[in-house]
Amino acid sequence: MALSLPLSDKQNALDPNISTVLSVKSRFMKSRISRRKFLHQAAAMALGTALLPNTIYASAKSPYKIGVIDLMMLKRQKISALDLTHELGADGVEVDMGGLGNRDTFDNKLADPAIRTAYLDKLKALNIDICSLAMTGFYAQSLAKRPTYQQMVQDCIDTMKAMRVKIAFLPLGIQCDLIQYPELRPVLVERLKVIGKMAAKAKVTIGIETALDAKGEKEFLDDIGSSSVRSYFNFSNALKNGRDLHEELRILGKEYICQIHCTDEDGVWLENNKRLNMVEVKKTLDDMGWSGWLVIERSRDANNPRDVRGNFGANTRYMKKIFQAL
Repeated sequence: MALSLPLSDKQNALDPNISTVLSVKSRFMKSRISRRKFLHQAAAMALGTALLPNTIYASAKSPYKIGVIDLMMLKRQKISALDLTHELGADGVEVDMGGLGNRDTFDNKLADPAIRTAYLDKLKALNIDICSLAMTGFYAQSLAKRPTYQQMVQDCIDTMKAMRVKIAFLPLGIQCDLIQYPELRPVLVERLKVIGKMAAKAKVTIGIETALDAKGEKEFLDDIGSSSVRSYFNFSNALKNGRDLHEELRILGKEYICQIHCTDEDGVWLENNKRLNMVEVKKTLDDMGWSGWLVIERSRDANNPRDVRGNFGANTRYMKKIFQAL
């Protein structure tokens, strides 16, 4: 915070296309409709089937969308991440802002208008979205200490506006862990108040990830006092710290959670995770009335962690089965 479906999977995805065209042809022969009408129908149905990976579980009534992350798929700010997102069947992708290091701001390729246009054209062609932009450079860098933090955040907000994205991810990271360094709380509150005003002006939301439990994070957000700074909730944080995931979600509630990283630590796929019952999670989110993006970050198979297609494909299919079943 990478790879094409196996041949057999591609064949399976195409089989409905073939049967659809044959069905149309049969109806054509029986009804004696014109050749032009037949070709029009067949092309339209073939196009719908070509989009099958993205729509197989989609329901117009579902309040949930499933996303993946370009960084975790080893495609940080690479436009090929969009093709892979579509191939995996996800509804969208979280796009990273690029490296930070000791720079004044992010190494952001999307600052180039030509690259932005290429992304937007590809998104439209594939019928997917950018669910969020991610300032993951702050995992290792300090929001409390970096003098150009406003420039960094403004660059992200400018990119959000240009790319029509409404949510950005801002992790407080290891240097701003409020459990390890509680003395940083006042300066972080003040800086996040500034960021909240910047976000409010642009009509976007900054989702933060902290090391606090839900009660502590809610109090922290109340201190910041901006509806434009919310919680980007991470299932893994609750699980690895032995907290009740469902209670944590209920404490924050739908008003405080803008988006969710819906995975656990690496080890097993979501469908094999004994401490993360996604069916029960859906019930909790349903009861809360929450809606939005569930973004797959980890939960990779420990025996094959770099099998991007295998890991993210399995988790995407499972999440769509649970949250978007027809």
